[in-house]
This record gives sequence, structure tokens and C-alpha cells, in this order.
Amino acid sequence: MSKVWFITGASKGLGLNLVERLLETGHKVAATSRKKESLIEKISDKTNNFLPLHMNLVDENDVKRAVKETVKHFGTVDVVVNNAGYGIGGAIEELQHNEVHQNFDVNVFGTLHVVRNVLPILRKQKSGHIMNIASIGGFVSSFPGYGIYCATKFAVQGLTEALQTEVKPFGINATCVSPGYFRTEFLSSDSMQDGKKTIEGYDNVREMLNQHSNVIHGNQAGDPAKAADVFIELAELENPPLHIYLGSDSYEIANQKIEKLNKEMQSYKSLATSTDFE
Repeated sequence: MSKVWFITGASKGLGLNLVERLLETGHKVAATSRKKESLIEKISDKTNNFLPLHMNLVDENDVKRAVKETVKHFGTVDVVVNNAGYGIGGAIEELQHNEVHQNFDVNVFGTLHVVRNVLPILRKQKSGHIMNIASIGGFVSSFPGYGIYCATKFAVQGLTEALQTEVKPFGINATCVSPGYFRTEFLSSDSMQDGKKTIEGYDNVREMLNQHSNVIHGNQAGDPAKAADVFIELAELENPPLHIYLGSDSYEIANQKIEKLNKEMQSYKSLATSTDFE
């Protein structure tokens, strides 16, 4: 069944692969990017099923405009994919206020802007599906040098959990998608920035940043084309999951944390539960 999709960060990576696959399978797509021209260049606009849109994610008024243009063009919105975001590398002590603030503005508040502006449409029609793209780093943050990025994705996970409980009575679904490593441009300098300040002694941070840039980049196990098929299948489910850990690596890392957390909770259960009034 053909649906209307609204996808942010659609000019590259998982977003671009999803847009291409959706158009191949007959869906209607409103795709946003900081540069509308890049969408037209990569996808073309020679079809009524595709609406390329410039959108400044951190400007809520601009987000509102893009959503209105989508509804004007297609009549509605059925599936929303909050894919836009970027990473920032550097120790928590190293990253400066403006660097941290900007990462939260895009990854968290940008997602929130979209959610707030599509919900009136979805509530009115009593249907819809919002998929927020987090990361395995939104559940496991043991990556030196990526603490701030992980913090933004932890926020996306929490936001999505709360969202699901609030909008389920309206017939709206919410899913938090947490990918592992997919072979996209995400680890390139365009999407993964390093902080300007470095502090001597953070050797584990430098090692992790170097590994991501020079070892993992280009060798990721995940196939973004197969990820696109998963998004489409999720949108067809009557009761989609709240969380899905996308990719064998993400799935395994999440399981390892769950097992470790269970063991830790059992080890300290008597101490942790000793606080109640008797």
C-alpha cells in the first residue's frame, strides 16, 4: 500500500537509500536536506511522487513550513523518519559549549521540531508512524571520544519511549531505530566532526577517533540498502516495536549491555533496595 513518507537528512546515507527504495516501490516521499539541490542532483525531481525540500532543522518555523508544503503537495503524511543528525568526536572535557549545544540542537531539538509539527496531522487522521533514528550509541556509551554524541542519542531514545506512550491512544506508532555501523558516509568528515580542542593524555580518545576514521570507515558490516527494506517493513506492521537495534553488531552490543546490567543489578540488589521505609 502506497504511503506518504517525510524523511529528514535524505541527501546521503541511510536517508538517501531509503528515499531511493521508497520511490522504486511506488511510495510518495517528501525528502528534506540543508541543500535542496543535492536531493535533486542525487534523486531527480522528475516524478510527482518525490518532493525535495530545503529545511533548516534547527529553525522550527522552517520545519513547520516544510511540513505544510508536504501536506499541500501530497494531502497528508503517513510515515515520518527523523534521520538527520551528525556526530562529534572529542572527550567530554575537550568539547566546548557551542559544539555540544549545536549537536543537541540538530540531533535532539531538530527531531523534536519535526515531531511537534507532524503530530497535529497524525492525530487528526488517527494514524501514522514516527521513526526516530538514534544509534547503538544511544544505549551503550562506552566509546571514548563520543560521549556527547551518545548523549544526544540517549535523549532520542528517551524521547521516543515517552512519545509512544502519549500518542498510542491516537492510533500513532513510534519506533526508535538504533543502527550499528552501516557502510555510509557517516564516519566521513561531513557527518562526523572532531572538536577543535584537544587535551594531552586522552590517548584512549585519540585511539578511538582514529579507529573510526581510518579502520572502521569503509569497512562497516551493515548494508544501507537492506536497512531501507527494514524501514519499509516496519511501516507495514500493525504493532511495530518501540525499539529495534539495526544490524547484527548493534543487536549484539545491546544484548551484551543487557546481560551486564542484569548481573550488576543482582550483585547490588540488597544495597540498592535498602532505602525503603520499614
